[in-house]
Amino acid sequence: MEAEFRKRINAKLLRGKVDVNIFVDHSGVESATVLNKEVIKAYLTQLSDIHQGDTTELLKMAVRLPDALKTEKEAIEEEETKAVLSLFDAAIEKVNQHRGKEGETLEKDFVHRLTQLSDLLEKVIALDPERKERVNEKLNAALTQLEVNIDRNRFEQELIYYLEKYDITEEKVRLANHIDYFKEIMGQNQANGKKLGFIAQEMGREINTIGSKANHAGIQKIVVQMKDELEKIKEQLLNVL
Repeated sequence: MEAEFRKRINAKLLRGKVDVNIFVDHSGVESATVLNKEVIKAYLTQLSDIHQGDTTELLKMAVRLPDALKTEKEAIEEEETKAVLSLFDAAIEKVNQHRGKEGETLEKDFVHRLTQLSDLLEKVIALDPERKERVNEKLNAALTQLEVNIDRNRFEQELIYYLEKYDITEEKVRLANHIDYFKEIMGQNQANGKKLGFIAQEMGREINTIGSKANHAGIQKIVVQMKDELEKIKEQLLNVL
């Protein structure tokens, strides 16, 4: 019946590793183990050649030798097959019910984590203008200390280049889009665990880039918090279909 079990599992359970154990208790008195007569006769012949002893004693020795007993496989009756498959389908249904309840719990946790990420992203957006202003002030202060005449136009060009190099506008926009896309895919009525995992990886890349470009203590602290929330999402994604 293994082929039928596999067929039903593949049809009703998506993703993951499934271990199935079926236990059968025989309540009848009949034994499926029988004497392997031909083998026992051959043993008796060989034992008689070695020792001319009592036949009963030789028989006791023969039945203890390998393959003296054999187990005959009994055919499963149709009613038994139906009963086993009925229980099997019920077990699969309970597994899916449990997965559904677990999924509802995970969804609430994901929504909470994503809300936290969005709130942290808003804090980054609020601090970004201050970060740019600090960079401008820092460069101006450094030039003032040099006490040399500078070309203001060239300075403005270098400042623009420096700010563009450390600009995080694109990363902020992409991270916000990834958060929205995660919510959209999560709301679909199908197995999207792998896709959610890929989106989480993209979110991680944007968060890391923001952290490396920020050059701002406040934003970097927020980035650490964002990484913590994302790591919790990734851990829970291992349980999503």
